[in-house]
Amino acid sequence: MKVPLLVGAVAVSGLYLAVVLALYLGQHAIIYPAPRGPASIPSGFEKVTLHTADGLALTAAWRPAKSGRHTVLFFHGNGDSLPGAAAVTEGLVKAGYGVLLADYRGYADNPGKPTEEGLALDAEAALDFANRRGIAANRIVLMGASLGTGVAAELATKHSPAALVLISPFTSLPDVAAAAVPWAPVRRLMLDRFDSRTAIARVKAPILVLHAADDRVIPLAQGEALAQAAPHARFIRFEQGGHQIQFARPTQTAIVGWLKGQDI
Repeated sequence: MKVPLLVGAVAVSGLYLAVVLALYLGQHAIIYPAPRGPASIPSGFEKVTLHTADGLALTAAWRPAKSGRHTVLFFHGNGDSLPGAAAVTEGLVKAGYGVLLADYRGYADNPGKPTEEGLALDAEAALDFANRRGIAANRIVLMGASLGTGVAAELATKHSPAALVLISPFTSLPDVAAAAVPWAPVRRLMLDRFDSRTAIARVKAPILVLHAADDRVIPLAQGEALAQAAPHARFIRFEQGGHQIQFARPTQTAIVGWLKGQDI
């Protein structure tokens, strides 16, 4: 009886190691399920090109602000696109804010492969585009949803934006992975970290964090912990809406109302 038990244990161990290896080798495909195909520019936006420091030309969508309004740089989630980003920022556009919808390397028909380091360069290219249009950092709101919150939070540590808005954010990518697959040693295996908890503590600008209690992708507790890491952050909890609250009108209304309350 001992031999069959030993064989079974070895087989289970081998299967476990195979699954863990597959997670390790395929982690970028899981983190960045980039939509492919020609970029679609949303109605009312101008097609523009962002130039990264490592020589890539990325397609983005741009809409100038009305007189006196700030400009929002928006970084979308890991499976989204420019049309989706336009839907998220619809309330901001109606309120007169300028909007730059950034896209990432490897997304749509953009060159390159997405990584944490690469997305940081893409974010810098978006900010540089706005600066070249005469928009200073203190007239820019950095805003992200889901994966884009990690991009926006890190960018905010290197510059002085007017505000930082994070929708359905995470404390770090390893925290998200550990919550999703607690049986795997993902904290040791992950190459990209996006440590937003550490980043947000260094941001001096006003911060708004929005999260839904029924979010099954990124637990509410991570959004709460992120807001607590920055004593000057405002946290807004939604009871429903799941992980996609950025598309909901109450979320967009709350963001516009908060920005106006900050005189932004």
